Amino acid sequence: MVVAEVPKLASAAEYFFKMGAEGKRFRPTVLLLMASALNMPISQSAADGVFNTLSNELRTRQQCIAEITEMIHVASLLHDDVLDDADTRRGIGSLNFIMGNKLAVLAGDFLLSRACVALASLKNTEVVSLLATVVEHLVTGETMQMTTTSEQRRSMEYYLQKTYYKTASLISNSCKAIALLAGQTAEVSILAYEYGRNLGLAFQLIDDVLDFTGTSASLGKGSLSDIRHGIVTAPLLFAIEEFPQLSEVVDRGFDNPADVDIALEYLQKSRGIERTRELAAEHANRAVEAIEAFPESDDEDVIISRRALVDLTNRVITRTK
Repeated sequence: MVVAEVPKLASAAEYFFKMGAEGKRFRPTVLLLMASALNMPISQSAADGVFNTLSNELRTRQQCIAEITEMIHVASLLHDDVLDDADTRRGIGSLNFIMGNKLAVLAGDFLLSRACVALASLKNTEVVSLLATVVEHLVTGETMQMTTTSEQRRSMEYYLQKTYYKTASLISNSCKAIALLAGQTAEVSILAYEYGRNLGLAFQLIDDVLDFTGTSASLGKGSLSDIRHGIVTAPLLFAIEEFPQLSEVVDRGFDNPADVDIALEYLQKSRGIERTRELAAEHANRAVEAIEAFPESDDEDVIISRRALVDLTNRVITRTK
């Protein structure tokens, strides 16, 4: 899907899909498991051959959602790295660092346009609308991060809304798209959405913790990168609740390294890290509840896939990188 006519653009677009740079492929894994978890039996009266053809075609369409989602995700990474002036990503040189900002922006645009073409080929207006909204959310979330008032920077509500747009919207709406393609009811589609939303929020909350506690080697990015970019995340927001005087430091931004040290001191004295982990666990539990509310099934593949989705919630909150 990401092959381009111009060699330079092709190699840029393929950059993060190559072995060793492709990331965890977390989102496609979730989506393919969701497809299996919602593979409810169709009435036996349908001729076997017809059922198999339908099933294979549906699986191909659902796999297409997983591909589109990964392309949108990688496009957003390329653009984010340009905005953040990053020089590494996933432990290797970022594309903007290797090939320059212009090509990185164009490669991101190219991936988004390929995702749009693939999306259109599904010929399902509700699914197209869902994933088009995701792209809008990614832009909204990034803009919210860049243009905060001091009051908004200290607001947990604002932070969670921004996090939903930047991280959780893609996985939640993609999960919903998987359910819609399978012809599931509105109720089941909402449960799939809720799973993705809560999993996405838990994932980001743990990311925020790891930015303070993880080492550069395991994260593949510099530790404390958020605070050094002036981005205030959940652990600090919880610390401000305990130590209101920290808000003055936060308001100054973190251009001065001494302010970073002061903030870290307060963070260590507070329950900020602990409370962020607790909030992540809360969202992970809500994701599990969504899976448990799916219609019952005695199909072994369905049961195994649902168990895997539940297991993923635990992996998300216990990961160290």
